[in-house]
Amino acid sequence: MLAAMPPTRATSTNQGESLIRTPVRDRGDACPGALRLHRADDGALARLRVPAGVLTSRQATVLADVAERLADGHLSVTSRGNIELRGLGASRGTELSAVLADAGLLPSERHERVRNIVASPLATLDGLGHADVQLWARELDGLLCAEEWTTALSGRFLFALDDGRGDVAGLGGDVTLIAESGGAGCVSGEPGGAAAVPVTSGGTVLVRVGDRALRVSAAAAPRAALAAAGAFLAAARDAGNGAWRVRELPAGHPVDLAGALARQGIDAGPAAAPFDPPGAAPHLPGVIGRAVAVGAPLGRVSAAQWRALLPAPADELRVTPWRGFVLPGFEDDAAARERLRALADAGFIADPRSPWLGVSACTGRPGCAKSLADVRADAVPGAGGLPVHFSGCERRCGHPRGDWVDALATGDGRYEVTVRTGGTAAPVSGANLTETVTRARTTSATTTTTATR
Repeated sequence: MLAAMPPTRATSTNQGESLIRTPVRDRGDACPGALRLHRADDGALARLRVPAGVLTSRQATVLADVAERLADGHLSVTSRGNIELRGLGASRGTELSAVLADAGLLPSERHERVRNIVASPLATLDGLGHADVQLWARELDGLLCAEEWTTALSGRFLFALDDGRGDVAGLGGDVTLIAESGGAGCVSGEPGGAAAVPVTSGGTVLVRVGDRALRVSAAAAPRAALAAAGAFLAAARDAGNGAWRVRELPAGHPVDLAGALARQGIDAGPAAAPFDPPGAAPHLPGVIGRAVAVGAPLGRVSAAQWRALLPAPADELRVTPWRGFVLPGFEDDAAARERLRALADAGFIADPRSPWLGVSACTGRPGCAKSLADVRADAVPGAGGLPVHFSGCERRCGHPRGDWVDALATGDGRYEVTVRTGGTAAPVSGANLTETVTRARTTSATTTTTATR
């Protein structure tokens, strides 16, 4: 019988790769890709990078086909808006790569694992952002693939392109671009009203690397992001600890952002602190302007569900870092709402009141040998605002950033439930797993801090 139990003590969140601050990396990054497959208990796993989460209708159709023909018939969405295929046969890698390349999903075999770019999924769709970051993403992707030195970046190094609303700025990007009001590619339009229309003007962008930020022109934003990545590699070589991420650089080895921009001829000015935009919650499902947004339960859908997303009205499907989808281009509100209802019937999260919003899980059993439980089968939504992540082992693969509820399998049919915030972990208990998760999800940061003292 499933049960929930608190940890015996509050613990630090310094667990897992994403929480390590100054490790020593004595091996190469083994992060899987579309060409470098990972061997799991349920077969090979392929992870396809989808810069800014954008797929054409044809590319999305190809992914549904390969999921059925070569994999286990499902597609998983990662916390970076990338796509995973599981259960691939041992001899299917060559065929998979050929199909993906033909669909334009592998523009460079050498660079396929470093194309980690997240971008505000609602950019230009709801009138709230300051830039069309999708344009930046396309230019940055091209720049990444055009340089040989960029292949030295880890498969975990992340670019985050925020249109100024603050949605992806908090996702832990190694290099983050944040559009400022009045920037190039500003958008006009009212949320829920007429479609937003891109306009062109001058403007500025904040380039953030670690705790440093500088201001550059919007036109130079993609080149500035690339220069910042190069400066990180230089700092990592100097540090000698094999750092994969900016936060893994030891003290005394900062990224020389100003020098990198100057060497590329990019004018930069100081960014007055604080340089973060106001935080924005991930978008909720529903009709947004002329777009429809839905979520994938636990980030995993069948090929049949995936096909329900198609055809995409604007020939564009946007995969979000919150394991959801945005379909732009509906001509009127009635058509958008009809599609939303159809996607709800197909099993997608379409109601902003759904308790399953913000609930995620690692692969768990039987796919992962390290997992102590079938976490996807055990997961319960509870209720409340904090995201909750179910993990089969202490690696906590795919957990959220910021404040979150940690439901960790212990291997005896129980889960340790904690609320993690600000470097602390506060235990939560309850009569059963549902009650415990609900209590944890409604815990405020203030309550958590007090409980850990």
